[in-house]
Amino acid sequence: MSIRFFTFACLLPLISFALAFLALPLVRLILGAASGEAGWGVYWQILQTPRYISALLQTIWISAAVTLAALAISTTAALFLQRNRFPGRSLLLSVLTLPLAFPGVVVGFMIILLAGRQGLVNQLTPGHTVFAYSSFGLFLGYLYFSIPRVLLTVMAAAEKLDPALEEAARTLGAPAWRVTWDVLLPALRPALIASGAIAFATAMGAFGTAFTLATDIDVLPMVIYTEFTLSANFAMASALSVVLGLVTWGLLLAARSLSGGTIAAGG
Repeated sequence: MSIRFFTFACLLPLISFALAFLALPLVRLILGAASGEAGWGVYWQILQTPRYISALLQTIWISAAVTLAALAISTTAALFLQRNRFPGRSLLLSVLTLPLAFPGVVVGFMIILLAGRQGLVNQLTPGHTVFAYSSFGLFLGYLYFSIPRVLLTVMAAAEKLDPALEEAARTLGAPAWRVTWDVLLPALRPALIASGAIAFATAMGAFGTAFTLATDIDVLPMVIYTEFTLSANFAMASALSVVLGLVTWGLLLAARSLSGGTIAAGG
């Protein structure tokens, strides 16, 4: 058996999987967008429909806000947990990563229990505050399951940082904020970009949480769902899916280019 044949035999399952479960569905989705009466003009219809544009922009805005908040919270927590050992540290880390075990519907239900019409906040505040079904409620739901994704990535990168770089900066008289800005953040930059891109992509395509909470707002996953199930507009649902995928793919491609091949600096 030649080496070339052996290599091909090893790659054949991967090629078959990629064609059957990745390439063919994607091609069918793209062709499905042109199956309606408007043909490829369906994308022009998207640009001419305020509801679709508004849903896309709102989805991008919420996803970007979630990404920035998750990076700020998770980076602070990751550096603290990585550099401090204390009783209950493992338990705290387990609690912070617990959202990974919950599907989006459960996360949405938890936000409703917190800030829904019968939620805890609404019962405790005299103004009867209800924000579970607003953009802020969806933001909290997305943030809940984005924090552990960023946290674990940044913690892994922080393990590779060289403490000597920070010591050198402090020896030269740099205050704590300059050490963070000039040493820590540049060293963590690849991990921050990569984890931020994952958080953004996850929020862009999250359906379970949006299905539970997005009753007063339009986000693109819910618009795709309603076009497909309620309107039976398969062409528009396919076109919107392609648009959503292109936006997310473009962000991931840019993040990969910016993050480079390394995860973090140091040794």
